[in-house]
Amino acid sequence: MVAATKQIAWARSWVAGCFALLVAGLANTSVPGLVAVGLVGATVILAVLIHLLHAFPSGRLHGAASRLTVLAGYGVSVILQAPLYLFTAAPPPYDVLMVSDLPGASDAGASVQRVAGAAVVVVTAVILAQRLRRADPARRHVLVPLFAYGIVAVLFIPVSTLIQPLLGFSSGTLTVLQLIVIGGVPIAFALGVLRGGFARTGEVEELGTWLGVSGGARPTLNEALAQTLGDPTLQLAFWASDRNAYVDSAGRSVDLPSPGSDQAVAEVDLEGRPVGAIIYDATLIDDPELVRAAGRVVAIAVDRERLTAQLLASEAALRESRERLVEAGDRERRRVARDLHDGMQGRLVLLALEAQRIAGDPTASEPVTEAATSLRAGIDDAAGELRRLVHAVMPASLIERGLSAATEDLVDHVPVPTRLELGVEDGTLSPAVESTAYFVVAEALTNAVKHSHAHELAVRLALADGNLLIEIDDDGVGGAQPGHGVGLRSLADRVDVLGGRLRVESPRGHGTRLVAELPCAS
Repeated sequence: MVAATKQIAWARSWVAGCFALLVAGLANTSVPGLVAVGLVGATVILAVLIHLLHAFPSGRLHGAASRLTVLAGYGVSVILQAPLYLFTAAPPPYDVLMVSDLPGASDAGASVQRVAGAAVVVVTAVILAQRLRRADPARRHVLVPLFAYGIVAVLFIPVSTLIQPLLGFSSGTLTVLQLIVIGGVPIAFALGVLRGGFARTGEVEELGTWLGVSGGARPTLNEALAQTLGDPTLQLAFWASDRNAYVDSAGRSVDLPSPGSDQAVAEVDLEGRPVGAIIYDATLIDDPELVRAAGRVVAIAVDRERLTAQLLASEAALRESRERLVEAGDRERRRVARDLHDGMQGRLVLLALEAQRIAGDPTASEPVTEAATSLRAGIDDAAGELRRLVHAVMPASLIERGLSAATEDLVDHVPVPTRLELGVEDGTLSPAVESTAYFVVAEALTNAVKHSHAHELAVRLALADGNLLIEIDDDGVGGAQPGHGVGLRSLADRVDVLGGRLRVESPRGHGTRLVAELPCAS
């Protein structure tokens, strides 16, 4: 079973708090030596309370602000307490430490102590409130009981002292009220512990057996570590040697926390080489060795998942490289198509007009007129072939108007009745996705017209779950084999480059259905 680790720092703090309360009570005895100890430590319990609040939940202080505030708290309780017993006249045995009866010095010391003490508790309240505000929901669930009550408790001490004359309470009554409020702190602390305030570790060696569970009950490695160490924010990163960086389980880069933050890092090594890192909340898990021990237990599993993450990262990099090649190829095809359309085709039009002018010239001889007419026909044929070439390279409608318009043009030229359903808006998709989708539709319609003997076709473009969904159906003879034919193979490769999927369903005698899904990266 996973159990709560003994938090030595917390135990020492609570023992110190109990001892401080006991010391303060010694002033009520009649033994001069014990009275002296009680006078010196009369308010140390307040400093210990401040210390406990700043150290929760790890048991140690984090941050310069907390350390300075706690140090100031002890200074207020010990050093600024001195004028009250050194310069105040009191009946025996409470005068055991009196040096001289100086009421002015005693009153001044008491005033300074009240102001300094109020400053310490206000700063403490601000720090606790900031920690609550910055905490994520999981940590806030742990911190709220103690921090919320602690803010009220530390503010109650100076506020109640200041307003005592207004309330009409005697000093004894006020002291009892303050002790009651202080006594609620351990209850709030216990509630925080029950809600997960201590890092849960148990016997870390059992983690290996736990991870050995097979089937659906087996947790992921990250989940197992988070539950074992009691940190729901724990993140496991894997070392990718080819990228010289850490990545997550999906191959995405992971930045390690900077020094001085609430998060810490424990590196995981296997046979002297780095395989991963455990990023954890240092305010919940105080002992780094505990995390490193857990890392040693799961090092082999981390190395296995590291290889998977590294493979995914390499695959992602390869896909991005292939996508860049496709986009570069498409850009070049668009450029060539524009150059042919705007340049050569325009020149052919001008030549055709010139040939027509010569053929229509009344002063031209009959052979010249016939030659000019024949030249005009040849130019028109060349222009037609050029238009078909431009359309094959990159359709002008796709370049100028977008995927929906280009698909409508395709469907209009299909000799078989075709239903078209468009669920995309032009300009919302990246050029690579648009061109790939267009060629998928064009190839599928060409195959259907040539081979399916279909009486009706249907084309559908729609957006679903972040993907462009392309569906082409026919009611033909079916029997298409996706693994055969250059057209379908090239389409499958093109779709795969963009991280998409191509599926062909073609039962013999029941038509063919081609479905492509393309991630809609715009």
